[in-house]
Amino acid sequence: MKTRELSSPVAIAIVSLIFFAWGGMTSLNDVLIPHLKAVFSMNYAQTMLIQFTFFGAYFLMSLPSGAIVSRIGYKPSIVVGLITAAIGAALFYPAARLPSYNVFLLALFVLASGITLLQVAANPYISLLGPAATSHSRLNLAQALNSLGTTVFPFFIGPLILSAAVLGADQLAALSPDALEAYRTTQARSVQVPYLLLAGGLVAMAILVLVLRIPSLKQGVDAGEERHHSYRHALQRAHLRWGVIAIFLYVGAEVAIGSFLINYMARPEIGGLSEATASRYLVYYWGGAMVGRFIGAALMTVVDARKLLALCAVVAAVLLAITMGTKGNVAMYSVLAIGLFNSIMFPTIFTSAIEGMGSLTGKASSLLVMAIVGGAIVPLLQGMLADRIGIQPAFVLPLLCYAYIAWYGLRGSRIGVVEATTTQAPLRAMH
Repeated sequence: MKTRELSSPVAIAIVSLIFFAWGGMTSLNDVLIPHLKAVFSMNYAQTMLIQFTFFGAYFLMSLPSGAIVSRIGYKPSIVVGLITAAIGAALFYPAARLPSYNVFLLALFVLASGITLLQVAANPYISLLGPAATSHSRLNLAQALNSLGTTVFPFFIGPLILSAAVLGADQLAALSPDALEAYRTTQARSVQVPYLLLAGGLVAMAILVLVLRIPSLKQGVDAGEERHHSYRHALQRAHLRWGVIAIFLYVGAEVAIGSFLINYMARPEIGGLSEATASRYLVYYWGGAMVGRFIGAALMTVVDARKLLALCAVVAAVLLAITMGTKGNVAMYSVLAIGLFNSIMFPTIFTSAIEGMGSLTGKASSLLVMAIVGGAIVPLLQGMLADRIGIQPAFVLPLLCYAYIAWYGLRGSRIGVVEATTTQAPLRAMH
């Protein structure tokens, strides 16, 4: 007797849990940055290799992930993505055991490769689990849970990683070689238990998806159309070209700000907080993004989404200007408030960029996922800038990113008459 597939609401709940998990693991990079900076006594540019490696995987693995999804379908791809991410999380154990910064970076790359496959598979999959008219609602729900993950993981797991007191440069210099080695080993090993637990959770989710009969769907296009379409054809659409740049700069700005928050709030003239305490304040940055998505979804029923995108980008730029020009609580809370206005940017840019792409939508989506590599490049550039001019004035870089996004919302996201006439590709179930 054949077992019936689970209903769409149950399948949506299961896949939304995966959004929650990968959001949380991504935000833990903001905790790893000050932690590994202290362990290996690195400057800001060297430490930003964490984000460079993690988000560089999006660029390198996006197209291979798309090929995997096309070959084996959404559900098996989600399982493979979860297992790959679990292997990356498990690699934190030997990386901390050594300890070795290079092995940490390898673990991050494997973890991010799994998340890239999840991004490519789960985003379209959840939009297909139900009527097309409510696809935006389903995706917004999943993205809100993704933001919930970015909010709670640093709050609960961050203090575990940053539990030991971080010594300053003068204190480290005063330690004997043996004491310095013991300190670094103790600091490095604080990540072992949290990441082993994360690896176990990912494996459990993979088993859940594999065992439960959630629908297996596939979005297809006519074979002849697919052969004649290329990424070059997709990039001929101006609103997609500008959208790829907008995603690159948005993710870069969001990640760069989050990457510096703990070190920034720990500065005496800003918050004077310990690293462990500062990690709890990340809830305001990432939690603001979660709350903002619910508010934005309601506002978009009465306000043009592109205009709202431009407004949020302008406010984010103003908040950065405030934090650059002030001290104390004003500087600290103004930068944390940016999370609220980041909230609608990624989904609004993404949906605006693929609008009217028809049978080119799949290729457009892959290009936009590749553009997440901005999370690798912009933080690294800001780290280099911070080493030269200081962490506070270096926020000028994400400020410029938001200025471009404001332009994209007002002008760059508009599609021409020809582009708007493209039809959507049909969907079919894969049995």
